[in-house]
Amino acid sequence: MLAQSDCGADLVVAADPELIESAARTLGLPLELDEYRAAAPREPHRRGRLKILAIPCRRPVVAGRLDAGNAPYVLQMLDRACDGCMSGEFAALVTAPVQKSVLMESGADFSGHTEYLAARTGAALPVMMLVDERMRVALVTTHLPLAEVPGAITAGRLLTTLRIVHADLGRRFGVPAPRIAVLGLNPHAGESGHLGREEIEVLEPAIHRARSEGIDARGPLPADTAFARRALDDVDVVLAMYHDQGLPVIKHASFGDAVNVTLGLPIIRTSVDHGTALALARSGRADPGSLRTAVALAAKLAATEAAVAGS
Repeated sequence: MLAQSDCGADLVVAADPELIESAARTLGLPLELDEYRAAAPREPHRRGRLKILAIPCRRPVVAGRLDAGNAPYVLQMLDRACDGCMSGEFAALVTAPVQKSVLMESGADFSGHTEYLAARTGAALPVMMLVDERMRVALVTTHLPLAEVPGAITAGRLLTTLRIVHADLGRRFGVPAPRIAVLGLNPHAGESGHLGREEIEVLEPAIHRARSEGIDARGPLPADTAFARRALDDVDVVLAMYHDQGLPVIKHASFGDAVNVTLGLPIIRTSVDHGTALALARSGRADPGSLRTAVALAAKLAATEAAVAGS
């Protein structure tokens, strides 16, 4: 979590202190832990020190080994951090990768951070967006089997997604009139109905309605050319219809440096662009680049939102 101060970001880590200390010892990293106190003065993060909001593990942890018995620990950390952001105690939330399968096997209704945080905060429709230095890619649908995607894309869902992307790029990214490239669902954006009619019957009506509301939505565009360099130069965000239509492109370009941002929430939430990499646990070989970028972006978004709200 991040608490904003006049001097920068005050980082607070929700975790088991013994687990963090054990990992630091294994990796030979110098580390001092400070107990998090909500009433304490805020101060910028210092290298070699972590402010810990202590939440104990339920069972002993073995690096790289999955244990459904610790699923409640994971959810408790997430709930505490989310609730702190909702109350204003924290300015933003940064999540590390999570093993979805273990949480599901424990009985938790958990398809991903995005959906879980939306339910926790009462958000009607969360929108996943990945960001790197050159592009932003948002999604209309997220963790769905491919066969269920066409039925999930309705004119109402697309219009709501466009409204969220338009609003959040303005208030959190400082882009007041974002140019949104909307991809088609089918190859060649349906080829005038010869390769599918979703573009004509669903996407185009939603895009026309969005334009009537002052949203700069463009498309539907063929996905195979929308990511060309010249095309990207003319837009601020690409809106893909499903997970593997848009994310492979940005991950190919910037894997390890991109950041996952959830739009449509009443809180700021960023995350890494990768999974848990269990084989690298406590090996010292994991690349923290995406996490560092996620923290930096969360701080920037919090500052931009505060500035826009105060203007």
